[in-house]
Amino acid sequence: MKIAFDVSPMIDSHKSGVGYCTYGFVKTMVSQYDNSYILNYINKPKYKKNLNTLIVGKKVKINSFCFKNSVYKVASTFLPIPYGAFFKDSADITHFFNYYLPPGVNGKKIVTVHDMTYKRFPETVRFKTKQMLNLNLKKSLKRADIILTVSEFSKSEIITYFPEVKDKIRVVYNGVDLDVFKPLLDENIKISIAKKYNLPERYMLYLGTLEPRKNLERLIDSYYLLLKEFDDVPKLVLAGGKGWLYDSIFDKVSTLWLEDKIIFTGYVAEKDVAPLISGAEVFLFPSMYEGFGMPVIEAMACGVPVLTSNVSSLPEVAGDAAVLVDPFSVEDIKNKLKLLLIDEALRKRLNKAGLKRAKRFSWDVVTKDLYEIYKELAEK
Repeated sequence: MKIAFDVSPMIDSHKSGVGYCTYGFVKTMVSQYDNSYILNYINKPKYKKNLNTLIVGKKVKINSFCFKNSVYKVASTFLPIPYGAFFKDSADITHFFNYYLPPGVNGKKIVTVHDMTYKRFPETVRFKTKQMLNLNLKKSLKRADIILTVSEFSKSEIITYFPEVKDKIRVVYNGVDLDVFKPLLDENIKISIAKKYNLPERYMLYLGTLEPRKNLERLIDSYYLLLKEFDDVPKLVLAGGKGWLYDSIFDKVSTLWLEDKIIFTGYVAEKDVAPLISGAEVFLFPSMYEGFGMPVIEAMACGVPVLTSNVSSLPEVAGDAAVLVDPFSVEDIKNKLKLLLIDEALRKRLNKAGLKRAKRFSWDVVTKDLYEIYKELAEK
């Protein structure tokens, strides 16, 4: 097969979750399956250097079109600008990983739709993002031969809003790099990371974008209540870049006088993510809505006990290897967090269960699932 990937999501130096997923699938597919591959992206040619690690022999070709990706999306929304006019190499299958499948793509077409946040919780999504999805997603779904999504939950959500595409949807879970995310035994690395981000010896960690959907204000409220009734509470670290509508998160910390208890690290460099997670006492991810929730599996792979939500895809992903909470109940978050801190036997059980659970989501496993879908589509 000749397979083309639109790799635009993964060339940014500050990759999002979608960018990491794109990289994981493409890297594993190229290295393990003997096909011809084309990597297409819309951006400045200089970004080619970010793709060099994916070039294996002569079976990978990189094409770029020098234009801002977001501008192309807007322009092709209103004008039928064919993707094939910029990327003329024919492929049996072209896979787009970030909701948008443009017009004029040659061959069979796949689009990945990660979740329906913009429909279910529109108030938590940027206006520009909502507009683009409202204008383009239905057309992208119609153009696709197969629609991929990242959990059974997300599949059900897509069907709720777009029942006409039910028969085209397939589920392939996101993956985790078990060579990167693993228990860290080198104490010197942990000490170095703690020093770099001004962290104490003991801390609890949230890692992700600072934005409303992640439910950080309720997490802060629950932490405040926990401090009032429990003495031995580690500091709370909120790690990640600012998304949008983040001011209320910082305001909450100030209002509750928690500046000396809560640490904001800002954006965490890719190479620092795994050791930062590994150094945490517990990992906290009480999000209100996720299509998958990669940080949950990454923390499990690092051997860190996880607290996450009992809604959306998170119970499906976490299985029995995490403590589940009602994300809309400050009291429940506080009580379960206290349980995690005082119950050493529970933490040990979750460490063991999490390591086992993470193996189900290794890139080798999930990419094999994806390759079976490519073969299915190629045979049609």
